[in-house]
Amino acid sequence: MHVLICDPISPRGIAYFKDRPEFRVTVLPQRLPEAELLVAVRDVDALVVRSETKVTAKVLAAAVQLKVVGRAGVGVDNVDVEAATQRGVVVMNTPGGNTLTTAEMTFFMLGALARKIPAAHASMVGGKWDRKQFQGTELFGKTLGILGAGRIGGEVAKRALAFGMRVIAYDPFLTESRARQLGVELATDPDLIYRESDFITVHMPVTPETRSMLNATAFSKMKPGVRIVNCARGEIINEADLVAALETGRVGGAALDVFVTEPLAADHRLRSLPNVVLTPHLGASTEEAQEKCGLEVAEIISGFLLTGEVRNAVNLPGVDAKTFELVKPYLLLGEKLGSLLRQLTPGQVDRIHITFGGKAKDLPQTDPVTRAVLRGYLSASSGQDINNVNVRGVASALGLAIEEKRSDEPVTFNEWLHVQLFQGGEKVLSAGGTFFGSPNNPRIVRLYSQPVEIPIHGHLLFVRNQDRPGIVGLLGTVLGRFGVNIANMSLSRDDAGGQALTVLHLDSVPPSEALTELRNESAITSVQVVSL
Repeated sequence: MHVLICDPISPRGIAYFKDRPEFRVTVLPQRLPEAELLVAVRDVDALVVRSETKVTAKVLAAAVQLKVVGRAGVGVDNVDVEAATQRGVVVMNTPGGNTLTTAEMTFFMLGALARKIPAAHASMVGGKWDRKQFQGTELFGKTLGILGAGRIGGEVAKRALAFGMRVIAYDPFLTESRARQLGVELATDPDLIYRESDFITVHMPVTPETRSMLNATAFSKMKPGVRIVNCARGEIINEADLVAALETGRVGGAALDVFVTEPLAADHRLRSLPNVVLTPHLGASTEEAQEKCGLEVAEIISGFLLTGEVRNAVNLPGVDAKTFELVKPYLLLGEKLGSLLRQLTPGQVDRIHITFGGKAKDLPQTDPVTRAVLRGYLSASSGQDINNVNVRGVASALGLAIEEKRSDEPVTFNEWLHVQLFQGGEKVLSAGGTFFGSPNNPRIVRLYSQPVEIPIHGHLLFVRNQDRPGIVGLLGTVLGRFGVNIANMSLSRDDAGGQALTVLHLDSVPPSEALTELRNESAITSVQVVSL
């Protein structure tokens, strides 16, 4: 079997492959342009990449024998996972390999920024001795704000606490109990981080919510002279706004290891600012991390090719083929239930309870379904970096308790899945689903403790209102006026004249003006849009 190593990995990882007579190993001396890569992959069974090589849909189509792609690292944003799944190619990664090294990099950048070490070094190399120019600030007693409190953010917090810093953390999934375990203060929104912090470090993935979240508006809310550290993703910071804030002194300094466009342009304004520390994406660049990731990717690819073992797969549960066929219908249903609940839930929760009923309680494994629910719930806000492999670890790092139950409770449906969210012992929201006619026809059939019939795709408008005549007509009139077509409708109520729930399946997302008009109606208590 032909193994093509596209990007540099550790010698131990390469040796692991070459020591096995079943493999023919090719190590590319440098990254190939896509046109050349398309030729190189024609007879390949396994691809090994880091972040440099892009495994696009074209590359996957050209690799007609390809069985597995292994990423020596955590993120797989350089791999078209959807296209790989469609072609039956397993995508694996090495989660956790760069946690400590990135946390250390962050803290070294923090110290270098506080004490102006790079600028002082450059001055010394230039033959100068100017102590006053490089007066810095102590970390002790300062407040560090952490945006994103997963594995890396948690490790940074430990180091900051050891230096005597006050640490406050914001993460949409961080619970009070987990915050107490970490010894940090929990911020319920980023504004608290902005107001209180002397230093701010970013450890969030790029999502529609986090892209350019550190912009002119955010900088205007921060302490004058705040210092920013980013070893996560360049897209989280609006670089033009950061340059302006650095030039005015609103932001006192920045230490950046990642950038919107890499490599950073030679004439980029950031390169000429005196209050900036720049490094060329070195967060995972340590001997230990690279050796660990290189050896691990060799082990998991070898195990898959030689025995069929699935480890660290981002697009396939680690189960045997027979079990996978049984749980497969529930994976989509579970993911959509998780996504629906996250989009409908305004605040934080600390426990998710998943119940398997009817035929579902007899599934040989429920873990893949639970992971699908968590993936849907967490990905609705945190997007990339959430997959079948790391989703339980992410949930645990955020203090999210997971409970699973097989129920004999008799209900209307032959098989069903029910997901409940709790905060502090109180149920926040729940939703249940089943299949109509066949496993290929999943439906959401319970929400807000009321019966519904909701498809698990498209744009959904949820309206909670007083049960009174004319509401359905009002909804149709308002949406029609804004050119929004209703594809399907589900109505339910608790009692006549009580609380009603209307769910509309729409062909497009209603404009904000339409939603505002509906929310201003006195009989309507809430209006929410969900996209599945």
